[in-house]
Amino acid sequence: MLNKFSGSEEYVASADLMSSVNVAITLEKPLLIKGEPGTGKTMLAKAISESLGKELITWNIKSTTKAQEGLYVYDVVQRLYDSQFGNQGVDDIAHYITMGKLGEAFESDEQVVLLIDEIDKADLEFPNDLLYELDQMEFYIPEIKKTVKAKNRPIVIITSNAEKELPDAFLRRCIFHYINFPSEEEMRSILNVHFENLEESLLNQALKSFYWIRSLDALEKKPSTSELIDWIRALNSGGISSADIISRIPFAGALLKKDKDIENLGKSLR
Repeated sequence: MLNKFSGSEEYVASADLMSSVNVAITLEKPLLIKGEPGTGKTMLAKAISESLGKELITWNIKSTTKAQEGLYVYDVVQRLYDSQFGNQGVDDIAHYITMGKLGEAFESDEQVVLLIDEIDKADLEFPNDLLYELDQMEFYIPEIKKTVKAKNRPIVIITSNAEKELPDAFLRRCIFHYINFPSEEEMRSILNVHFENLEESLLNQALKSFYWIRSLDALEKKPSTSELIDWIRALNSGGISSADIISRIPFAGALLKKDKDIENLGKSLR
């Protein structure tokens, strides 16, 4: 396999995840990554780009994002403005065409990693509007009668928080992988990447308390990996001992972000 992903120094990937990445690269299909927030979906694309030595192009999807924006944008307003003031070059429409993130990836002289982040934030038609472009790796610009074809097929990583169901036609074109929340052993490996010389007793008790908190049924939003990292940083910088964690949960606001969750945690500690 020409491009083989095997994780990175800063990203701990399971064997199944590495296999899914490499299958997607080999089959030249987008890799759709799902999982609860904080499981490292977005960071995966960065790890792949660093591991393979390829540029990362990120298209952050919002609720208002349209598929067209990822292809190209025709600035008709600027062209109209320039025509009113007699600016030269106004007849050259190509001057007013700007490539979107997908267009940038297609026009790159080198293969890139393209991250389409949180695709489920957009409207339901968004994935369908990209079916042809992601399948054929080309799109047409009618304003200048030009077809933009990918010089090098990008490695496409698509993330979803499963807020909406994606269309079947879109799913058929992707390799799918669900990132399960890390086990305590896997989490320990992740934390070892982020912390050096962390006191063992503090780490053990922090992990024990973290997974106990996640087990509480009353929680509306369970703390994620990124929140655990922030919490341990707070504990470490605050000089909190493992005994302090047993008797209470210091800096609980680093873990829990809802009033009711903080209140339910307090009740569980009584």
